[in-house]
Amino acid sequence: MKILMVLTSHDRLGDTGKKTGFWLEEFAAPYYVFKDAGADITLASPAGGQPPLDPKSDEPDAQTADTKRFRADKEAVQALASTSRLASVRADDYDAVFYPGGHGPLWDLAESRESQSLIEATLAAGKPVAAVCHAPGVLKNVKAPDGSPLVKGKRVTGFANSEEEAVGLTKVVPFLVEDMLKSAGGHYSQGADWSSHVETDGLLVTGQNPASSAEAAKVLLKVLSEQPSKTH
Repeated sequence: MKILMVLTSHDRLGDTGKKTGFWLEEFAAPYYVFKDAGADITLASPAGGQPPLDPKSDEPDAQTADTKRFRADKEAVQALASTSRLASVRADDYDAVFYPGGHGPLWDLAESRESQSLIEATLAAGKPVAAVCHAPGVLKNVKAPDGSPLVKGKRVTGFANSEEEAVGLTKVVPFLVEDMLKSAGGHYSQGADWSSHVETDGLLVTGQNPASSAEAAKVLLKVLSEQPSKTH
């Protein structure tokens, strides 16, 4: 079972002068769900190498058992420091793709043709794709085979407008994940702010926020297990 995790390479939080990147829990929790299930994990990012970590996700109050496990895991730390360039990965080589969030993906992965092609090819091959928190923003330009937006008519979730407002970045981000999913025709739903909420529609799995990370990864594995002919 080969799983590709795609992280952002974008580290600037709009014009605020502050840093952003990927959210540590949204990487660490799924990483260990996959690792503990025996998956072979590959990490990729648009620029390759070390993806930028959102400094807020490294603060003491944002730590979890999984983030602490990651910090003590030299192999995982090294894997994260040497991600493959996204342009070099092929959908054929993986059984599933997972996108951790953080605000970074809204700037780079949402506009990345490589990311768009990867998602379209993965789904076309009957293999699942998952994205959590801000990462459903990567679906912005992804198309269904008929050329319509991928999320049109699909049950989806992602970082809620109310959550973005709570962190004070509504006016900073290039677009609001909830608004984008709705405007593309998605059937958006949300749970309570900061609680785990995951939606599945066919091969597409989306999670609302950091608390949804582990559940989204488990759901991805469940969807993958229902595609026996697709696994290596």
